[in-house]
Amino acid sequence: MSSSVQAQPTRLKLKAVYRLIVDNFLAASCVVALVRLGPAELISCLRPVHLFFAAAAAAVYLMLRPRAVYLIDYACFDTSPLVRIPMASFIEHTKHTPTMSERSVRFMSRLLARSGLGEETCLPEAHHFIPTLEYCTLENARAEFKLVVFSAIDDLLAKTGVASDSIGVLVLNCSLFCPTPSLVDIIVNKYNLRADIRSVNLSGMGCSAGLISVGLARNLLQVVPRGSRALVVSTETMTPNYYVGNERAMLLPNCLFRVGGVAALLSTSPANARFRLKHVVRTFTGADDDNAYRCVFQEEDEQGNVGINLSKNLMAIAGASLQANITRIGPLVLPVSEQLLFALSFVARKAIRGTRIRPYIPDFSTAFKHLCIHAGGRAVIDELQKRLHLSDEQVEASRMTLHRFGNTSSSSPWYELAYMEAKGRMRKGHRVWMIGFGSGFKCNSVVWECIQPAAGNTHGPWSTSIHRYPVDIPDVLSQ
Repeated sequence: MSSSVQAQPTRLKLKAVYRLIVDNFLAASCVVALVRLGPAELISCLRPVHLFFAAAAAAVYLMLRPRAVYLIDYACFDTSPLVRIPMASFIEHTKHTPTMSERSVRFMSRLLARSGLGEETCLPEAHHFIPTLEYCTLENARAEFKLVVFSAIDDLLAKTGVASDSIGVLVLNCSLFCPTPSLVDIIVNKYNLRADIRSVNLSGMGCSAGLISVGLARNLLQVVPRGSRALVVSTETMTPNYYVGNERAMLLPNCLFRVGGVAALLSTSPANARFRLKHVVRTFTGADDDNAYRCVFQEEDEQGNVGINLSKNLMAIAGASLQANITRIGPLVLPVSEQLLFALSFVARKAIRGTRIRPYIPDFSTAFKHLCIHAGGRAVIDELQKRLHLSDEQVEASRMTLHRFGNTSSSSPWYELAYMEAKGRMRKGHRVWMIGFGSGFKCNSVVWECIQPAAGNTHGPWSTSIHRYPVDIPDVLSQ
């Protein structure tokens, strides 16, 4: 056995001792101070005037503090096998698209082989016809939206037993499809929601908009009557967004994005709640960096075909955005021992110019039991695993979601949460970190704490496939 292998358990033991000492130092100091004071000194400190001001301060704090927000439940759209698109079918379809060159077909074939997507991902019905553009109509786009969203909302209302007229807030995000009347109006009309409902329709905010919607719903729940319910819907309508040109950077979304959506019910009442919302942290880098602003950009190619251009710098920009988000969320969730190491590393790198000291990457397993990393693509998951020093088990849910459902945009973290629940890994008290990336460029985080794991064998979108996962995903998939 090598000396490095022998030293590994020793280092782990030393780190565990360090965490125990640092994380409990403050509590131990308080106990020592109280013991040293003695009973007489403690009684002398508790004068009536002190008690009065303490009670007044406590009352003001309770009145002004934000209301706690809970996740009652959620439901992901369960894709139908009738619209699944195996890789061979996707490539054959592409070959018969008149505007796409043979070179583009070969490029997409190589990309799919390395994408991490499986054979059961789904595209909307319109994308199964040739020529596709003739079927990418407004009517078909609305039909796709209604199929995905109404199915998810119906499942959610059935699971929770909540009446639609008790919903006081509605927040929806769909980045690239924004018709008139708006998508929230379609939902209000379908479910006969209240006339005074506070509804918001977010568009153009990319794959991280689902977590933005959670934050917005949380804020709206602070100003409506206590116990109100908020419906959050996250989806992406694929029908009108099929690129038929030959720019490689704009062909990537065709290969990665697939049909999906989620409906989630939030409330300020803990009754029947399954998770408690702990933190929402948003970071935006587009204000300081024009490259970040344009790294995910909708535009026309030279032939006038509209598509999403994904920059070659996307991974580097995502990494920098993630670093900014970690800097903000770290102090909220990490134990003192990890915060201290991170701070010392930061100070050392700033103080010693030209140093080769690497930035300390906190051990987020000390703060979270589960991670839901946006399944934006294999490269995105690889980059986050590398930057956060994550194990294969910690990114399993993201890789399996990408394999089974593809990149479902803003709803992908919810499919990952459903995966972990279907596997029976969620326990009371477990904390979940959802991470999303989006155009602009944005990195957003949401932290949940489990109150009540899913009951029974309700596997949602994984009901027909969870027994086959996890699967091995080689570097190059056979076709």
